[in-house]
Amino acid sequence: MERLKGKTAIITGGNSGVGEATAILFAKEGANVVISARRKAALDEVAEKIRAIGGKVLAVPTDIAKDEDCKNLADAAIKEFGQIDILVNNAGVLDTGLAPIDKFNDDELQRVLSVNQVGTMQCIRAVIPHMKSGASIVNVASVAGYNGGGGAAYVSTKAALIGLTKHTALMLADQYIRCNVICPGTIVTPMTMNMKPADLDMRMMGAMRKHADLNLKPCMAEDVANVITFFASDESKALTGQVVVSDFGASL
Repeated sequence: MERLKGKTAIITGGNSGVGEATAILFAKEGANVVISARRKAALDEVAEKIRAIGGKVLAVPTDIAKDEDCKNLADAAIKEFGQIDILVNNAGVLDTGLAPIDKFNDDELQRVLSVNQVGTMQCIRAVIPHMKSGASIVNVASVAGYNGGGGAAYVSTKAALIGLTKHTALMLADQYIRCNVICPGTIVTPMTMNMKPADLDMRMMGAMRKHADLNLKPCMAEDVANVITFFASDESKALTGQVVVSDFGASL
């Protein structure tokens, strides 16, 4: 369909899961794709998959918790493709064990904050000077940030992304640069599947079961990538500051 033909997109956390699925779909839709993550080997594997389908891709090892890395990512995209039309803030980390508000670890809180919240803010700040009318920023939060169902550290950062999305949309509306956020439910990705059941806080799990139907099927990475692509494309040009929950109705 080439809905993104001629556009250049930066996707953080592009080495696996939702980021990988989004990068591949963007390439199929005609975008120049810039993928970033900390692990170079995994990035290179995704880049090869994109090249194999005829896509244009640049892999830039990046730790978004470091402001200089975020600036370098934006500069690399401009140097390679000359423009930035789309930013997908997908990179994120989970807390260990879904620790609730009375049990969270201070060091872990700082780790999660530095990536999920601060890293996202730094990426947005880095790309804004390069964006023009019609550009799109898509933040990947979580249903946990929407309804509180998760570890306190993780929930706080994903809820912050919802507020950050509305703030960014408000500030950039007169430039016709839009910003929207998707809040997926449980996603089948390497990050979520590597959580160890023995580490999970059972009181937190019990609270989540009371307020969500965990029997409904989870999202696959491709399901989330489809929504991100809609927000990135001109089909959503009138939408900004919007929050979309993608969880097959589990949190209704």
